[in-house]
Amino acid sequence: MRRANLNFVIDAVAFVAFVLLVSTGLLVHYVLPPGSGHFSMLWGMDRHEWGRLHFWVAIVLMAALGLHLFLHWRWVVCMVKGRPREGSGIRLALSVVGVLALVGLAVMPFLGRVEQTGEPPHRMRATDAGEAGGYRIDGSMTLADVERLTGIPSAVILRELGLPDNLPKDEQLGRLHREHGFELEDVREVVRKQVERR
Repeated sequence: MRRANLNFVIDAVAFVAFVLLVSTGLLVHYVLPPGSGHFSMLWGMDRHEWGRLHFWVAIVLMAALGLHLFLHWRWVVCMVKGRPREGSGIRLALSVVGVLALVGLAVMPFLGRVEQTGEPPHRMRATDAGEAGGYRIDGSMTLADVERLTGIPSAVILRELGLPDNLPKDEQLGRLHREHGFELEDVREVVRKQVERR
């Protein structure tokens, strides 16, 4: 492939990824705002799935921009160095300091310590419509989460729902409910009954 054609393909991929990154970012901010991931879907995907798509589009964009920079590296170096004359060393030093500062700023959040300010929502006891035996159960949870939270084996829940016992325990209940036709309220009812029997 000729260099000009390769540049065009890389720039086109970067542009498409940029447009998708903006649109998915606006979508998860305004159309499916925080907290809506448990009860709102668009085109069969909830907020968390759109967020995952947003992340992977960002990876594609960064890869395309990195490749673009690699292919134009000589031009970048020439622009940073400039023509050899008095003061061109300062320009190069400022460029290096700027790049190092940018990299440092990008890396700093990964070096910080995450502080727990409470329990995750699906582990909190609740008194709303998602309550089952004193526990909040919602579509973002997995069967394994429900088992850890309530102590009720996922095999018992599957049996009571009349579902095969080989369903994945790490799949979100919201997705399982769409694939197998049960309601989240059915899961909550099973948990209620099991908690009452204790």
